[in-house]
Order: sequence, then structure tokens, then C-alpha cells
Amino acid sequence: MADRTNRLEGTLASWNPDRGFGFITPDSGGPQVFVHVRAFPQGSVTPTVGAKLGYEVEVTADGKTRARYVRVAGSPAIQTYGRVRRNILSYLPIALFAVLYVVVEFIWHPPYWVLIVYLGTSLLCILIYSADKSAAAEGRWRVSESALLLLGLAGGWPGAIIAQRLLHHKTKKRSFQAAFAGSVVVNILAFVILTSPFPAWLARIAQAT
Repeated sequence: MADRTNRLEGTLASWNPDRGFGFITPDSGGPQVFVHVRAFPQGSVTPTVGAKLGYEVEVTADGKTRARYVRVAGSPAIQTYGRVRRNILSYLPIALFAVLYVVVEFIWHPPYWVLIVYLGTSLLCILIYSADKSAAAEGRWRVSESALLLLGLAGGWPGAIIAQRLLHHKTKKRSFQAAFAGSVVVNILAFVILTSPFPAWLARIAQAT
């Protein structure tokens, strides 16, 4: 791990929780320093504006400066930095749905286009989440959360989960995650109902009456 001798102190002047970055005002004066959420220790709480921070400054390949090895002033010096390890349980819904799909395929034989829809919308979700992540970092026009939720509801939620975890995008916003979980449940219920004999049974009743 890098040497921590040349550390500076400052105050977190601003923080954008959706984009995962903010700016530090150095105590020694001078321009504000860019700081990204990955510069904080693994498992640390979301930064709050006004917090006193200790940090180092590094120069990126494109000549810009940013903070690294950031921690709240007075906290223990020995902390783990870098990319947070991905929790394998985050992908459990995809694995369980794959099992469910195999069972439904064996019992009711849904048309092949259903699988194509899931694969296609999942790939589209990955691409759109990636574009939205880049737009967030560069301050460009963002994809609306409602559009992301609707695309997941349409069958792209497996790809959305993969994109969220790989890109660390939309994973810390609780309101979005709650709505996303609801859309996954609705999609799975719709999948089971629409691929079961239930729609055909309703159609026969309608014709009989």
C-alpha cells in the first residue's frame, strides 16, 4: 500500500450521491479537489457535506488532480481501499429465475421468442446502464430512472442487475432499488401467469359465454 506521509486535510464541500463524486476544499487553501466514492475505504458510509477529511492528491493520466486514500479525519489509518468486492448473492435472483425458466419450459413449453425478449432486453439494459454511468461521470444528459425501470420490467432486469453490480451504478440509491425490486417481482409473476395455461383457460371461458 502506498505511503501515507504526504497527507492533506480538508472539508467535503459538495457531494452528488447519484454520481458518486464531490469536491474537497483544502484547509491550506487553493482550488477544490475532485474526489470519487472509490477513494473512500471499502464499506465506509456515504460521505456527508461538511465532514473533515484526510487525503492524498494524485495526478491522473490526463493531467487532472483528484483525491485518493480518503478517510474521515481522526479515523484509524489502517483501512482497505480499492474496488469493493462484489457479493455473489447479488446475482442470486438471476440464478433462481434461470431455474424457474427451465421448470416452466419443461412443463408448459413457452414460445422461444420469450427467451429472446429476455436476452435482448437484458443486453439493451447493460448498454443503457453503461451509457448512463458515463453520462453521470461527464455531467451529460442522463437516462431517466423511469426508463430504466420500464426496461427492466419488460424483461431486461437480469441485464440490469449485472450492469448495476459491474458498473457500481444505482446500487446505493434505496428508492430506486426498492422500485427495481418491485419491477422484478411483477415481471416474474407476469412471466409465470402468461406462460401458464391460465390465459388459454380464460379465453375458453370467454368464448363459452
